[in-house]
Amino acid sequence: MSTFLTSSVFLGVFISLAAYQCGIIIRDKSKFSLANPLLLSIVFIIIFLKVCGIDYHTYYDGARYISYLLTPATICLAVPLYEQIKLLTRNLSAIIGGITAGMLAGLLTVYGLCRLFHFDHASYVTLLPKSITTAIGMGVSQELGGYVSITVAAIIATGILGNILAEPICKLFGIKDPVAKGIACGSAAHAMGTTKAMEMGSIEGAMSSLSLVASGVLTVVGASLFALLL
Repeated sequence: MSTFLTSSVFLGVFISLAAYQCGIIIRDKSKFSLANPLLLSIVFIIIFLKVCGIDYHTYYDGARYISYLLTPATICLAVPLYEQIKLLTRNLSAIIGGITAGMLAGLLTVYGLCRLFHFDHASYVTLLPKSITTAIGMGVSQELGGYVSITVAAIIATGILGNILAEPICKLFGIKDPVAKGIACGSAAHAMGTTKAMEMGSIEGAMSSLSLVASGVLTVVGASLFALLL
């Protein structure tokens, strides 16, 4: 069976899309906050590969084609931002302050925890880009001498947690302003946070898109400076 399945170069693409679609269906049917499509698809893919005896590298040979879409998908986030350009200009100073604060909070948290638990330098710089999109975070980690594969895992974990906890945290702290919610989602949980922000509303989605891109750019500079601290 595994020989039949691995004969197609697009096996990885099919498995990835099918698993993610199953995750979406389960989330929509269950309405359970922890039923995150990305998290569920990871579990489904691992189970499928184990049961069918398919090597990860065989799977990745096909799945890697999806990764080529990361950069254009990030660029497409400019569309909702363009639609809210007037709101952006009216709240420019608050938006800049929020994005900067979010970026610094992410880097300071990593620095504090890594120093507390005595992480080595390579592990430290691996986690610095955890709050930015994968397309940028992988490059930052590689440039600083981190473990890229672990960086990707940290980015995914951060995004999933942000996606799950975004609304509960906003309710807990009484955050009702759509601009504030969008900036928080984008700067803390990159693309997954932006997905949740878009579910909240168009303004939240636009602000999160801006925050995602701006935080990524700022983190490239900030991570290089923070890397010198440990």
